[in-house]
Amino acid sequence: MGDQRELTRLVYRAVLLAGALVVLGLVFRELLTLLLAVLVTVILATGLAASAAVLERRLKIPRPIGALLALLAGLGFLAGVLALVIPAFVDETEQLVDDVPGIVDNLRERAGTLTGAEPDEIGREVQAFLSRYTDDPARLIGPITEIGLGVAGVLAALAVILITAYYIAIRPEPLLDGVRRLVPPVHRERADVVMERLRDSWLGWMRGVGIDIVVSGTLLYIALTLIGLDFALFFAVLAALLVVIPYFGAILGAIPPTLLALTDSAGKALIVLAIYTAIQQIQGTITIPLVMARTVKLHPAVIAIGVVVVGQLFGFIGLTVSVPILSLLVILVEELYVYPMEEDARRRAPAGASLPP
Repeated sequence: MGDQRELTRLVYRAVLLAGALVVLGLVFRELLTLLLAVLVTVILATGLAASAAVLERRLKIPRPIGALLALLAGLGFLAGVLALVIPAFVDETEQLVDDVPGIVDNLRERAGTLTGAEPDEIGREVQAFLSRYTDDPARLIGPITEIGLGVAGVLAALAVILITAYYIAIRPEPLLDGVRRLVPPVHRERADVVMERLRDSWLGWMRGVGIDIVVSGTLLYIALTLIGLDFALFFAVLAALLVVIPYFGAILGAIPPTLLALTDSAGKALIVLAIYTAIQQIQGTITIPLVMARTVKLHPAVIAIGVVVVGQLFGFIGLTVSVPILSLLVILVEELYVYPMEEDARRRAPAGASLPP
C-alpha cells in the first residue's frame, strides 16, 4: 500500500514537473520576443536621440522637433527609395515569376547533364516534390496564412516600436537614470561607461549598415547590368537587404542570380560568383573596417558563430540585429567580468611586477 502511494506521488510530481517545464518554455519564448522588441526600440531610440542632439547643438532645434524630423527623414528616405525602386522591382519580379518555368527547365537539363540523370527523371522528382503541396493544399495554405498574420503583427509591432523610440529619444535621461539606479552606487561609473560604449557601438553599426546597403546594392546593380544578367535590380535589392545578416546574408543573396546565370552558361555563373565575391571583399576590407570596426570591434569568428546562435534564439528578425546583440554581450562581459578581474589582478600584483597583456 505504501509503495503504491509513493508511486502515485512520483507520477504526480512528474506530471507537475512536465507541465511546469512546458509553461516555462512558453514563457521563455515570449520573454525572448519581448526582449528583442525592447532591444530594437532602444537601438532606434539611440539613433533618433543622437540625430536630435546634433540638430539641437548645431541648429538650435528643440529636441522633440529634432527627434521628429529625424524620424520623418528616415521614413521619408525609405519611402523615397521604395518609390524609385518598387515599380521596376515589381516589374522585374513579375517577369521573373513568368520566366520561372523556363528557368527550371533549363536548370533541369543542365543538372541532368552534370549528374548523368535523365532530364525526365529529374523532372519527375521535382514534380513529385511539388505534388505533395498541390495534392494537399493545407501544407501550402498553412504557412502562407502564418506569413500573412506574421506580416500584420510585425507592422503593428513596428508602429509601436517607432512611437516608443520617438518618446525615448525626446527624453532619454529618465530611462538612463532609472538604469543607473538599478546599479549599486559604487558601480554606477562603470554603468555609465557601459552605456556610452553601447551607444557608440550601435551608432557605428547603423552608419555601417546604411553605407553598406547603398554601396553593395549600387555596385551589384551596375555589375550585373554590365554582364547582361536579367533581373539585375531585383537581385541587387535582395542582396542589399540581406546585408544586415553578416556573412550568411551575402551567401544567400548570391544563390538566386548564380542559378539564373547557370541557365545561360557555366561561365556566366562563375562571373556572377566572382562579382559577389569581389563586392563581399570590398565590404570586408573597406566599408566594414572603416565604418563599423572602429566602434563595434567584433572578431569575424565571433560574428559568424553568434549569428547562428542569435538566429536560433530570436528567429529571422533577430538576425537583422545580431551584431548589436553580440556587441551588447561582448561589452557586458568585458566591463562586468574581464576588466574588473584585470584591475583586481593589478592591485594584488607586487610592485614592479608586469602582468601579461
